Amino acid sequence: MEGYSYGMVGLGVMGRNLLYNIADNGFSIAGFDLDEEKVKDLHEGANSKMKIKGTGSLEDFVSALETPRKIILMVPAGKPVDAVLESIKPLLSKGDIVIDAGNSYFEDTNRRIADLASNGLHFMGMGVSGGEKGARTGPSIMPGGDLEAFHLLKPMLEAISAKVDNEACTAYMGKGSAGNYVKMVHNGIEYAIMQLISEAYDLLKKGANLNNDQLYEVFKEWNNGEMNSFLIEITRDIFQQKDSLTEGYLVDQILDKAGAKGTGKWTSEQAMEIGVSIPTIDIAVTSRILSAYKEERVQASQLYSGKEMMSPEDIDGFIREVGDALYLATLISYAQGLALLVKASQEYGFEIPLKDVVKIWRGGCIIRSVLLEKFYSAYTRDPDLSNILLDKDISVIVKGKIASLRKVAAFAVSNGIPSLGLQTALGYFDAYTTESLPVNLIQAQRDYFGAHTYQRIDREGVFHTSWQNVNQ
Repeated sequence: MEGYSYGMVGLGVMGRNLLYNIADNGFSIAGFDLDEEKVKDLHEGANSKMKIKGTGSLEDFVSALETPRKIILMVPAGKPVDAVLESIKPLLSKGDIVIDAGNSYFEDTNRRIADLASNGLHFMGMGVSGGEKGARTGPSIMPGGDLEAFHLLKPMLEAISAKVDNEACTAYMGKGSAGNYVKMVHNGIEYAIMQLISEAYDLLKKGANLNNDQLYEVFKEWNNGEMNSFLIEITRDIFQQKDSLTEGYLVDQILDKAGAKGTGKWTSEQAMEIGVSIPTIDIAVTSRILSAYKEERVQASQLYSGKEMMSPEDIDGFIREVGDALYLATLISYAQGLALLVKASQEYGFEIPLKDVVKIWRGGCIIRSVLLEKFYSAYTRDPDLSNILLDKDISVIVKGKIASLRKVAAFAVSNGIPSLGLQTALGYFDAYTTESLPVNLIQAQRDYFGAHTYQRIDREGVFHTSWQNVNQ
């Protein structure tokens, strides 16, 4: 046969599944991995209709591809990507396209774009979300950068991506490393929502004394309604998973120390760098760090024991309030992440289309949710919306649920149930919707001890006062 249309470097589970997905949709594709077992697994898992080839030779891999070559990298972020590029660059020809589909840091992608462009090669960063299953059956795909290269890839990307209302969950995310940046923020929002769900679980378990069977029913009902989403759905299922090593449920045997791969931290660092407030995402990252202090937490819980728990009088009403609080705090987390994309798009010249971002997040990705339909409508009305909370239709939803968020946060505080995510979402909302904040005092303090100056509300200009003279 003629050369293969696509190439995949990295045949781990994600790379192999994405390769199969591409082959299922009628595209021929070659795969490369230094691990002979992974090459063997690729062939053994393929069906007879797939036009695929696996090899452990980089030279054979590159020579098997039609030109311009279109090569997807599915390798760990960081040095492994650079190592692959150094090995493969001498084998490529002008006009070839390399696509990094891993969770690379956006500034690394910018560097690689410039480096490969100097050799006449196209390089793109492309976020892929949906986990192993999504890669196989249809992920949300976030390509950015080289527009010429994107148009060559577009038919394949649309074919393999998830579909919502027959619309592909992929679109051009903007210039440069926009694809990686959008995926990074996606993961930051994911951190926040997972933290909020864990807090809702804690409140229902400790506050309402619900067992796993009851929790399953609550999350099942939530997922059948306005809270329908991938993360609510899998949380529902987790409560039904029995433990193979004991007679109980697996969730009760899992140690409360959360892992992290770095994209949440990158999101927080970026927000600090360009001046965007995303406290619920920040606190989700911090909470995972705090969870690692297991031994200290055990010691502290003994030292400060004696927390009294007051169960709510109306359990059914409490469950509804926790649901509304979770919904609203989730909405606020999205608002923070999307606001970061607005600012980053301006700061880095990405030209990110927010309407398309929320459109392709509706299916395939980890944070997919019916709530995104409402965001899509909001950005359709106003593509330049700086914060989703400024949309009038969204404000109606918020006003209908804010009382529940306040009540649930107050219940958590009164009963000593950790609720950092819920409280931070509420604090962000209150600060964002307050016309006059007490920061005038902070500015006075800064000018007092450091002559940092301040602005006034009654006239233009920058001012400084000799505060030490006040009491003399």
